Amino acid sequence: MDGYVKAGLAIWEALPYILGGIWWTAGLIIGAMALGLLLGIPLAVAHVYGGKPMRRFVSAYIWLFRGIPILVQLYLFYFGIMAYLSQLPALSFLPLSSGFLSAVLVLGLTSAAYQSQIFRGAIQSLPPGQLKAARALGMSDAVAIRAIILPQALRLAIPAWSNEYSILLKDSALAFTIGVLEVMSRTRSVAALTHQPLPLSLLAGALFFFLTWAGIKALKRLEAKVRIPGYAHQGSL
Repeated sequence: MDGYVKAGLAIWEALPYILGGIWWTAGLIIGAMALGLLLGIPLAVAHVYGGKPMRRFVSAYIWLFRGIPILVQLYLFYFGIMAYLSQLPALSFLPLSSGFLSAVLVLGLTSAAYQSQIFRGAIQSLPPGQLKAARALGMSDAVAIRAIILPQALRLAIPAWSNEYSILLKDSALAFTIGVLEVMSRTRSVAALTHQPLPLSLLAGALFFFLTWAGIKALKRLEAKVRIPGYAHQGSL
């Protein structure tokens, strides 16, 4: 009984501190998803409509960031690239030594590789005749892609995009290794002080589960809101 009481007290006392890490975790996810979206869309367009050199570049980018573990990338960026850039006088005004910034860059660049494939699949699921019809109407390829192809593809990509959200959320727990005070980092520090790793880990797991559920629920509502009635995934009307 004493063990349960100690575990309950440890969770109760640590709860406000650990809950404060949700803001850091949310910041990581929002930043990474946004960066992945901004890079993933042009990468997908280049992969589908670009020339051979561009497609090779995109393929190399995808293999690079999908082939190196997140933990290794965090170390490379935080202790290597960002540490070197922070020593340059011209960049001294930027917070390049921030573990948070390094984590957002790593998660965002890696997410861009995965999101580009999500968007590529959505683009290729559309009828190829749409681009030809746009050309026949006098549209340039850039205008047709921006005004016709992407609005449809982005809608179709939302279900797979929600999976990317849940993967990024779990990967964000690795940011504790470079000092980001997110949920997992705070849980580990409190567990080291209280010697109650199991109940505190269960608490962290419950918080991640809630964040996953809430995020996917919000994306499902977005999918329902932007869905085109009668529009099938194969692109037929």
